Amino acid sequence: PKDFTYNELKTLLSGLGYEESNLGKTSGSRVLFFNKIIKHEIKIHKPHPSNIIKSYLIKFLIDQIKEKAL
Repeated sequence: PKDFTYNELKTLLSGLGYEESNLGKTSGSRVLFFNKIIKHEIKIHKPHPSNIIKSYLIKFLIDQIKEKAL
């Protein structure tokens, strides 16, 4: 989709067992999604100024999820 938002991404990853975490005070827009059960992390940048996820990031996330067979 071309209008997939960051909030929708958080909901999707949460449903797959990932928890969102900031990477510290100086992380800027970087965030970490970590799944404790399978010990897998996904590091991304929050989209800005828009809340829409870029297509290259959607492809990256799909590859990450397929790699872990979620």
